[in-house]
Amino acid sequence: MGLFGILLGLGLLVWLAFRGWSVLGLAPVAALIAAAFSGDPLLANWTQTFMGSAAGFIAQFFPLFLLGALFGKLMDDTGSVTAIANFMTDKLGPARSVLAVVLAGALVTYGGVSLFVAMFVIAPMGQALFRAAEIPNRLLPAAVMLGTTTFTMSALPGSPAIQNAIPMPFFGTTPFAAPGLGFIAAGIMLGFGLWWLARAEAAARRAGEGFSGSAASASSAAHDPLVRERATVAREFDPAEIEHGAHSTHLPGIGIALLPLIVVMLVNLTMSLLVLPRIDTSYLAELRWGETSLASVGGVWSVIVALSAAILVLFVFNRSRLPALRETVDAGLNASALPVISVASLVGFGAVVASLPAFEMVRDWVLGIDGGPLVGLALATNVLSALTGSASGGLTIALGALGETYMQLAATYGIDPALMHRVAVIGAGSLDSLPHNGAVVTLLAVCGATHKESYFDIVMVGIVGALLALVVVIALGSAFGSF
Repeated sequence: MGLFGILLGLGLLVWLAFRGWSVLGLAPVAALIAAAFSGDPLLANWTQTFMGSAAGFIAQFFPLFLLGALFGKLMDDTGSVTAIANFMTDKLGPARSVLAVVLAGALVTYGGVSLFVAMFVIAPMGQALFRAAEIPNRLLPAAVMLGTTTFTMSALPGSPAIQNAIPMPFFGTTPFAAPGLGFIAAGIMLGFGLWWLARAEAAARRAGEGFSGSAASASSAAHDPLVRERATVAREFDPAEIEHGAHSTHLPGIGIALLPLIVVMLVNLTMSLLVLPRIDTSYLAELRWGETSLASVGGVWSVIVALSAAILVLFVFNRSRLPALRETVDAGLNASALPVISVASLVGFGAVVASLPAFEMVRDWVLGIDGGPLVGLALATNVLSALTGSASGGLTIALGALGETYMQLAATYGIDPALMHRVAVIGAGSLDSLPHNGAVVTLLAVCGATHKESYFDIVMVGIVGALLALVVVIALGSAFGSF
């Protein structure tokens, strides 16, 4: 009965979330259903297990949600994202529209800009390019997806994405975990995705298919309640805040626009590899600091400092382009609140499930999968991210339930935790792009497309490419270790 309760609670959570119900209420209800079928005390599971884990997630990662959303909003309102998108458009032109869209998205998201901020700027730009080049609008969501939510989120080392940060406290790693394997995975995702889109574009031209798309409506997508409910679970920015504040009427030059992104990467690298390892952090072992260690918090600290430095640089060089500074800052900060609480609710659900006696059956099944710990970890993160429609939620649930066990297995089998980190992140970023995923729903709305028209190409560039990269990383990691 306990296992049936877990499946029933999970099924209810997935089904009602897909229909647009708020995960804030669904997650505790689903957790209590699972606990009830196991005969566990309900109130204790809610107030102690569920809320304790949800609060722990917020305490650990809220600074990243907060600073990431603020940075993205400042980049948007100063016109920096638009300037970068325009630069790519001018340099590559309609003849290479797909590449322009992909590279523009990759550049801004790898530099720390939230997916949704990038999406609301790049999708309209992409529509103009695709219309001029007579490329079907149905291919635009896949192009945006490839550039914003695949290799820059899960593969490229140093990515400030929350998905790349989540494994760090579990494995004691940095954002630059397994850099060689990360670059290889990124190359596979990008290369396969561009090949697929070029193939699809060529087939459309042979069939005489033109643009034939409706105008993108970023405003209507931002105010769609269903889009918002799904989006806030999937990523770290509430799309309802995208139109708050005021956009600059004068765009910065490309150098000024790129500078904050460069700062994010350089400061992140410097903090991770040079500054923090040389600081005496023995005080972290004291009770007042949670009896932790630099290995547990160093990665998060690096991203916090990197985003803070980039925000400061962005303000100094663009103060005149922020006509409503308080409104912009408020919108950016507010945009982080609902996403972090939504993901924390999923984490609370996972903690309740992991504490139930019936979960031992699930744990034993995952750990007994042929192929070793890397395959089991990849499968766990894939499945949980697919079910929750959230890479960050699924990844945290998987590592919260199995992270300590996998660290023990890593020590037993001599596996570098950095390799576990990279496999976990790529795995979480593979099957999370199912039809109910918030990023998919929002992207289709912004591009004026439908699941029927565009989802197959999204699957190819967002799921198949990621799975191919995951297989290669596991194979290379098993043969040569982390590098």
